[in-house]
Amino acid sequence: MLLWSILQSRQSFFHPYTPAAAVVDFMLNCVAILYATTVLSSSQATLNIFILFLLLLIIPTLTSSNKVSKKVTQYAKPPKAATTQLDSETSVTELNKDPLPIKAFVTAYRGTMMVITCVAILAVDFKVFPRRFAKTENWGTSLMDLGVGSFVFSAGVVAARPILKQHLQGRSQGLLARLKTAARHALPLFVLGLIRLYSVKGLDYAEHVTEYGVHWNFFFTLSFVPPFVALFDSAFKWLPSYSVLALILSAMYELALDLTDLKKFILTGPRTTLFSQNREGIFSFFGYLAIFLAGQGAGMYVLPHAPATSTANLKQDVILRKLATWTCMWCALFYLATDYTIGLNLQVSRRLANLPYVLWTAAFNTGQLGLFYSVEALSFRSTVNNGTKNKSKNETDQRNEKERAEFATSRLLRAFNRNGLAVFLIANLLTGLVNLTVPTLKVGDQMAMLVLMGYLAVLAAVAFELDRRGISIKL
Repeated sequence: MLLWSILQSRQSFFHPYTPAAAVVDFMLNCVAILYATTVLSSSQATLNIFILFLLLLIIPTLTSSNKVSKKVTQYAKPPKAATTQLDSETSVTELNKDPLPIKAFVTAYRGTMMVITCVAILAVDFKVFPRRFAKTENWGTSLMDLGVGSFVFSAGVVAARPILKQHLQGRSQGLLARLKTAARHALPLFVLGLIRLYSVKGLDYAEHVTEYGVHWNFFFTLSFVPPFVALFDSAFKWLPSYSVLALILSAMYELALDLTDLKKFILTGPRTTLFSQNREGIFSFFGYLAIFLAGQGAGMYVLPHAPATSTANLKQDVILRKLATWTCMWCALFYLATDYTIGLNLQVSRRLANLPYVLWTAAFNTGQLGLFYSVEALSFRSTVNNGTKNKSKNETDQRNEKERAEFATSRLLRAFNRNGLAVFLIANLLTGLVNLTVPTLKVGDQMAMLVLMGYLAVLAAVAFELDRRGISIKL
């Protein structure tokens, strides 16, 4: 992401978006991630050399500094210092802004998370994928353990947008209306869960029962999130913080695990009924719901424009300060939950989706948002629009603001983010197809990398085509 931002902000390398730019975009945001999680996962020095090698290939195509386009100067330079009239002009300026603009760093964060997820779900079936990155059985942490929670957290971030729109419009939906809307979002996901269930059972596809249960799968977990979030929206009137709601929910679930026989039932109970056969998926749902609410909490202060302050630089840093504050809070709570001397001495468990797992996931993803924001702030400082004095230029300001965000966003990551769930579904189908046609455990590293490269290329092509046609598949 950093190298991409440098190339774009300094050289406007990806504008216009030529075939060569698309190839470099794919290499930096897909191939580099693939190598980082497979053959070069244990050698950071070699990985950095690989990335530098990509840069050397790019250098001959770069324009000289005196030929950099005006768009680079316009979008990448730091904003001008604030004048003494800034405070009096701020109210007019704010009126010209889209209250919920496209955030380039959020797109990059979600797109990168989706790429890593797609890489992992197929790479794990090959020996080239380190076992330490695979999902743990009962306790511990790994890349794929984090990926599941991050998928839910990132969904929560963007789920804050309709709530913010309602607040801006000064209206709110009743519980029944919210449940109806939630049902429309949940039904397609539930159908996908049924399709996956019958396809896995019908094809006798290998699966780990201890992950979600005998019949449950991740799509069922996702399908039950919207209705429960609709119920929690009612509590938001009395406790206006989704992050606090997430903490309360995960703490109550942890108390149930520790003070009753629930933990023993989930880990070692017999599978005699439909309920007990799917106990992992049913009870871990409460942890994933807490993660989703934590993501919504982040979205509530990440998605809107930062509130006006006395200087432009402070104005840009409001979001960063909030992200840093919440990252520190989640990390401190995680330390208190897991430390064996002054804390609760709890262990992370993705299977249970317990309190430490929720805190770990929230801390990582909030920190990741902060890192992506920092890269954008350093490379594209003017993506925070300074507005204009003239109200009549409202549409022009919003259009320019959108152009700035698009300039600072990888088109590949935007494509993966725009149709993330559809790409995830296609990735699952391709994973099943590869496993049915290729003896993955017997394939050597070179062949495995070729298969994974082709798989990523297909996903990128599908995402690109959907984005080019302006198609957004929303479930």
